[in-house]
Amino acid sequence: MPPLRALVEAGHDVALVVTRPDKRRGRGGALVPSAVKAAAIDLGIPVTEQVDDVLDVGADLGVVVAFGRIIKPHIIEALPLVNIHFSLLPRWRGAAPVERAILAGDTHTGVCLMTIEEELDTGAVYDREVIDIGPDETADELRARLIEVGTRLLIENLERGLGTPVSQEGEATYAAKIDPAELQIDWSSPAEDIHRLVRIGGAWTTFRDKRLKVHRTKLTDDGELEIVEVQPEGKGRQPYEAWRNGARLQSGEWFG
Repeated sequence: MPPLRALVEAGHDVALVVTRPDKRRGRGGALVPSAVKAAAIDLGIPVTEQVDDVLDVGADLGVVVAFGRIIKPHIIEALPLVNIHFSLLPRWRGAAPVERAILAGDTHTGVCLMTIEEELDTGAVYDREVIDIGPDETADELRARLIEVGTRLLIENLERGLGTPVSQEGEATYAAKIDPAELQIDWSSPAEDIHRLVRIGGAWTTFRDKRLKVHRTKLTDDGELEIVEVQPEGKGRQPYEAWRNGARLQSGEWFG
């Protein structure tokens, strides 16, 4: 269950939700709210795009989840904040910890409930939980599990009291935002590396000068890569075998 709804159902009063502005989507360019805003409206909670608005609601605590914006010092000084971060800090500080963990071949990750400081993800940790990463698990699947773990961790710590956070220890690594150029498949790479790339979402190649998204792959028992699901330009997702039969591949044709 997402943190916002879980907080409400656990009996905590949520005074205000801060989220990103509505985005234009679709051919008509209609403004569409974020999932967080939609949930807040459904729950009858006021919503704003301005972080400074939190200073006027008399809150005891702010909960930050994948906010994606810098929180300025005057907010940090005025309001106690906790952050749910999807990694085992100090490994994978930054914007894309789930994707970077998969790309690096990490076999486990986790959730940290932490304080917020001016520097990126350097705060002390109240609590953490470790989970395994499945060998074929996608970033979306892993993120969904981490949300469930993080929500439970937050509620449990609020109910028993946050206690004293512990400073991070160990070598820090940084999870830079995924650059679109990284998502193009290099077929000369090892099969395991390509499989990891596909698992983070958005991987693509070209075929007959058109883009072909690769949504799912698997590794065979002897370590070879098998394509499972693709999406050609202008069409929906489909099994690779169905696409291949329709494309009628010719001898000597290659991806990329």
